[in-house]
Order: sequence, then structure tokens, then C-alpha cells
Amino acid sequence: MIQHLTWIETDNTWPYRNLAMEEYMTSHVREGECILFLWQNRRTVVIGKNQNCWKECHVGTLEEDGGFLARRLSGGGAVFHDLGNLNFTFIARRADYNVDRQLQVIIAALEALGLHSEKTGRNDVTVDGRKFSGNAFFQSGDYCCHHGTLLVDVDRELMSRYLNVSREKLASKSVSSVKSRVVNLRELLPGLTLEQLKMALVDAFSQVYGMRPRHMEEGELPAEEIERLTERFASAAWKYGRKMPFDYELARRFGWGDIQLQLHVEGGVVLDAAAYSDAMDPEFIGRLPEALKGCACGREGLCGALEQMAGEYGAGTDPGGAPLSQVLSDIKALISESF
Repeated sequence: MIQHLTWIETDNTWPYRNLAMEEYMTSHVREGECILFLWQNRRTVVIGKNQNCWKECHVGTLEEDGGFLARRLSGGGAVFHDLGNLNFTFIARRADYNVDRQLQVIIAALEALGLHSEKTGRNDVTVDGRKFSGNAFFQSGDYCCHHGTLLVDVDRELMSRYLNVSREKLASKSVSSVKSRVVNLRELLPGLTLEQLKMALVDAFSQVYGMRPRHMEEGELPAEEIERLTERFASAAWKYGRKMPFDYELARRFGWGDIQLQLHVEGGVVLDAAAYSDAMDPEFIGRLPEALKGCACGREGLCGALEQMAGEYGAGTDPGGAPLSQVLSDIKALISESF
């Protein structure tokens, strides 16, 4: 049961420090506490934990323009941040973590500003079918994090310049471009300021949970630990991932997201593997490479390895609503059709 509400904002716009602050607060949230963190990044593409950055983003163009590539801990797809975007994060222990309730804070804040919105699809909040907020989720043991974007006055030309959205994903949304799918809140609420939106969110946080939140100062976070985490998020190894030579590549988009498997094979055995996906559950996808290493490269060997991994992982539903049994079934079908 939630007994304490805390909210914190930062003037920092360097993405790696913001991700570090978010991770630290997630791993240190108290029992009975829910934290609302409000933050912004300057010219950044943030990709999901298991995504192939070269496939999702025009990395060279972004960095030549002085922008940043960042990889978060949660699953889901790539998003563009600039100073016309406000990010939010809800942090709580598992017993108090409720995505519907957390999204109600967003919806209630917009309602107070005069705009009716609703949750649609696996992780979006929309107005009349146009997206202004995407959400992603991360859980580690008892600690849970739900974060998302709020497009206030984002430069949609730059969004299109840096994001490389597949035709299959756009077709699944029935739109021709990422630019046509999204809407800025300022188009719907002319004159809306970031400060007005922040205060509406804090008020809605109080209203939905029935208590006033305490304002946490950024200086309350331990500087050395935040710096250590910042260095990890800024490292090339974390941002870009590793490049692996591969002999087979299997890829397809399903209702729960896309999957791309790369296999390095020698003598009929998988020596190395990589898995990329915008699926909402980062842990399940993250386990795939180790599960496939060492198995026979064929339908029986690969599907058998997945079955064993699924048995160890356990049944359930990912944060985007897809049963993991369905995710497993779809990946096995892709393998069966490929070998």
C-alpha cells in the first residue's frame, strides 16, 4: 500500500545522467513509496534495451548533428527526445506498481488542461488516434519502473531525420510515416508551457493517489553513484552493443513487436547468437542468445532450446500485454519456416 509520494525534476538535459538518476531511484525506492520523476533530454534518440541501434536510428547523422544515442533499461522501441518533449518516470515496488493507475495520472493531467486522451495499443496514449505519449517498462526483482514521453512541441522533422521506422511497423499503425502518426500537445492546446504541464502532472499525481507528494531535491541523490551509472550509460559498449559476424539472420514483425535473430554457426552448431527486438519485456528477449548458444542449428535444436528457456523463465505476460507463450510460439514458427 502506497504511503509516500515523492516527485523530483531536473534541469539536466544530458541523457546519460538522466538514465543514471532513474536507475538509482528505481533500485532504491522505499516500500510503500511511489516516485514521479520529470526530466528532459536534448536532441537524443533513446532505443530499447534489446534494439539494434544501426537498424533503428541514423546514428551517424544524429551524432554529426551533435545529438546523442542512448540505450535505456526497458524494452520497447526507439523514440526521439528534444527540449519540446517532457519525460516522466513512475517508480515503485512491485506490490504498489500499477501501470493503469500510473497512466491515469497522465490522462487526469491532460483532462485538467482541457484535453481528453486515452491509452491505445500496447503502450501509447493518444488523442483522436494520434500519439503524444509512448511508454515502456522495466522490472528488476521487486523494483519497477514505468517511463514515457509527452510530446509538447517536438521537432517532427528531426524525428523523421533520425528515426528509421520499418515499413512493417508503420503499416501496423495504418500510417505512412512516423511524423504523421504523432501529434504535439501544443497543436491541441495552443500556448501550453512545459511548466504548466509539469504542475498539472504533480497535481494529478496527488489526486490519483489521494495524498500530497514530497518534493525531492536532486542534491539528495549520491553524486558518486550517479556519476558511476552515468559513465556506464555513456559508454560505447552500452550504447552501440557488440557487432557479431553471423551466418543466418531471421526477422519478422508480430503483433507484440519485431524480432531479429542472428546466428554464427560452425559445424552445424550455434557458436554465437544475437537477438534484437522492440518487445516490451526486455528480460525474455535478453535471454535468447545464451539459450541458443551451443545448440544444433536446425528446427529441432533451436526450438528445443527455446522450450527449455521458456520452462526456466516461467509463464506470464509481458508489460505490453502479450502472453509470453504467444511470443515463444511466434519465434518458434519463424525458426520452423526458416530451417
